[in-house]
Parts: sequence; C-alpha cells; structure tokens
Amino acid sequence: MEQVLFYLFSAVAILSGLMVIRAENPVHSVLFLILTFFNVSGLLLLLEVEFLAMVFLVVYVGAIAVLFLFVVMMLNIKIGKDNNDLLKYLPIGAIVGVIFLMEIFLITRKDYVALSTTDLGSTPLIEWGSLFNSLTNVEVLGQLMYTYYFYFFIVAGFILLVAMIGAIILTMQASANVRRQQIFQQVSRNMESAVFLVNDKNVN
Repeated sequence: MEQVLFYLFSAVAILSGLMVIRAENPVHSVLFLILTFFNVSGLLLLLEVEFLAMVFLVVYVGAIAVLFLFVVMMLNIKIGKDNNDLLKYLPIGAIVGVIFLMEIFLITRKDYVALSTTDLGSTPLIEWGSLFNSLTNVEVLGQLMYTYYFYFFIVAGFILLVAMIGAIILTMQASANVRRQQIFQQVSRNMESAVFLVNDKNVN
C-alpha cells in the first residue's frame, strides 16, 4: 500500500509541477503549485517526517501560496499565450538543471560502497535498532527547542513581535477628520452627568 501511495503522490507531484510552468493562467499556476505542495507533504508523511509535512502545509500552502494567489488576483495579470519566452529561457534552465544534478551526484557519490571491493564478512555489524529513540521527530524537535534553544526561541518571538508592531505603526494613517473614542471620558462618567434634559429650542 505504501508503494502505491508513493507512486501516486510522486506522479501527481511531477505532473502538477510541470503544469505550474506550462499553465497560461497565473491563477491556475498557483493552484497547481498548491497541489504540488500537498503531494510533497504526502511523500513526507510516508517517510514519517511529520514535522516537515506540517510545515509544508502550514507555511507554504497556508501562507506563501495563498499570498501568491491573492497578489495575482489583485494585480489582474493578463493571460499570456506566447510561448516564445519559455523557449528563450529553456537553455538557461537546462544548464541550471544539469549543474544541480552534478552537485547532487558529487555530494552523494561518497556515500555508496562498492560491493566488489568490500568484504562484508569482516565488517562489524551495528544493531541500529537498539540505538534508535522511540520518540517521534516532533517530540525531539520540541525537546530541543524548549530546552537547549529556548533562548533563541524567545528572541525570535520578540523579533516577530517588534516586526508586527512596526508594520502596524507604518501602515496607520492619522487623519483629522476621523472621530475617535475618548475611552477615559466614557469610563469616568457618572449617572448625574450622563443623563440630563435638553431643551428642544437649543437643538439644531
């Protein structure tokens, strides 16, 4: 069952990733991007990496992709039907892709062991199952974040708080024509000064 889900998520992620760059409508591209994130989250769940899967859904889908969608819809970008730009940037994309694959190969080639030159009988076996921790990765990250690195966690919270306050102050626009509540005067009123008779002749 896991193998079937792996092939399903992988196929849909690859197809939706291709449709992100092939769709003519920018809104459709963002929707295909969201579908790609969902399938990648499914692959991470199959690998038992729950934290990264939730980060993909919360951060990328819930924030970044939705922000892209709102920006595209508000800017009213015209649908492009000319594919000459895609063909113009295809060589550059191919070069970047080849460089990326070469870097991955150079990083991972040292991890492989040639079976023909290795005597497995003389290699001591390690029981990795006895060295594993029974905690999930979310629990391990929580223990590290709230124990050893809680100083950095608190500092990050203060930085986000200052950024939020700064964004609110920068976006506020003071206007003289806006009526504002006088909270102190409203709270300090008593019954004698709050209820009084008004003469009809003095009312405009």
